[in-house]
Amino acid sequence: MAISPPARSTRRQFLKTTSTVGGSLIIMGTKATAGIRGANDRVRIAVAGLSGRGQSHIDGWSKAENVEIAYVIDPAANVLQSRLRGLEKRSEGKLATAGVADFREALDDKNLDAISVATPNHWHSLITIKAAQAGKHVYVEKPMSHDVAEGRVAVEAQKKYGVVVQHGTQRRSSAGIAGLHEALKSGELPRLKIAYGYCCKPRSGIGTKPAGRPPADLNWDLWKGPAVIDQYHGNYHPYNWHWFWETGNGDLNNQGTHQLDVARWAIDDDQTHPVRAMSIGGRFAWDDQGETPNTMFSFAEYPNGQMVFFNVRNVNYKGYQNQVFNEYYLEDGSVITGEGNYQIRRPGAKQAEKLKLSPGHVTPGGNWNSFISAVRAADPSMANGNVMDAHYGCVLGHLMNNSYRLGEPTPFNADAGKLLGNADAEDHFGRLHAIMRDGVGISDGSTQYQLGKHLTFDPTTERFTGDFADAANSLIKDDDRPGFEIPGLEAV
Repeated sequence: MAISPPARSTRRQFLKTTSTVGGSLIIMGTKATAGIRGANDRVRIAVAGLSGRGQSHIDGWSKAENVEIAYVIDPAANVLQSRLRGLEKRSEGKLATAGVADFREALDDKNLDAISVATPNHWHSLITIKAAQAGKHVYVEKPMSHDVAEGRVAVEAQKKYGVVVQHGTQRRSSAGIAGLHEALKSGELPRLKIAYGYCCKPRSGIGTKPAGRPPADLNWDLWKGPAVIDQYHGNYHPYNWHWFWETGNGDLNNQGTHQLDVARWAIDDDQTHPVRAMSIGGRFAWDDQGETPNTMFSFAEYPNGQMVFFNVRNVNYKGYQNQVFNEYYLEDGSVITGEGNYQIRRPGAKQAEKLKLSPGHVTPGGNWNSFISAVRAADPSMANGNVMDAHYGCVLGHLMNNSYRLGEPTPFNADAGKLLGNADAEDHFGRLHAIMRDGVGISDGSTQYQLGKHLTFDPTTERFTGDFADAANSLIKDDDRPGFEIPGLEAV
């Protein structure tokens, strides 16, 4: 079902009428805003979601050559006006940017070429799908999807309408990372056994805030969008929505999406989704309102036997070790570490050595300019992190999260690792447990882990099978609020 038509925002302000230079753009192609001619190849883009990462989008597009930020979009009027003031100052008073609360107003502009999505996660797929239907190219922040099913709809929308969709996983623009993965898959290096990602950055608890009225400047109905939320509380806006299942996906599919995507990128190219996944973890020490785990170890196995391990560890403590990177365990016993520039510790070696590799193939220009190049060429294959890469990486995280969400309590001790059913996973979980016990100071037996279910998944149907399938399949698709439904595949 389509979302309801946009209501004109009473806070809408056009500081100046937007226009193209040298006349109207000439649009080529049949399905989408395609190759762009006229106005010296100017690309007109809208930025949706202006807090946090949205400011980075504004900065990125402002520095891109011959790109016009035609719209900035946010349901919080104060944030919207602040960003407009910043753009006006940057343009020395010659602002040609419209500020609107509702992204649908921007999509109605036939001369808009693309939209850049930095909203909360629960909006990512719906805006991507609606933009594709309107013939607009999409740069969408990670994760592209909030659940498995809506990610598949976004994929089908991109295929049908032929737009460029690029995921906000900037490491996809690294020729160094691409070079390592090409070497792993070409046989230049021993075969990959385990791709391991870490999202270990210190965070703090968010406390507990009571239900109440949203701020006067916030259009709460638009902010919620598809999310089914009973009442507002102050931890939803502007950032802590990450730690609630209705709106976010925890750090595994927040910061962790970058490292998850890199890990999945290393898996053989003929693999799509895992066939098995499991997680164990908890939300320790903070005693707050958040729902998602601050500590979690997860693993997933692909049909060819290759595995992805993942580690979330956010609770700060004296001596905390930041780990936001990837490791690669090879079948010959070698271990590769680094990001772009790598070291390899070979079996029996006392220390690692520098790994010399040729750069891999990416569209040049970094994440911002590579997208603009793909838009100008109307070539989705040029996207560094295309819609399929985005979908496969996000689903990997969704499966791990779903295992955790279906979990049951088990005592907090090292023996919990024996329940994982995999020797390598047990070893790496043991290292995480030791940090939580000895570093954070959580005593064995004083609390409980949430032990996730061993889930099996059919990569073709994108449905769970076997034990716990009914419960797991209930998490494949979130409920949507009326008026903001994700279209079904048949309605794309």
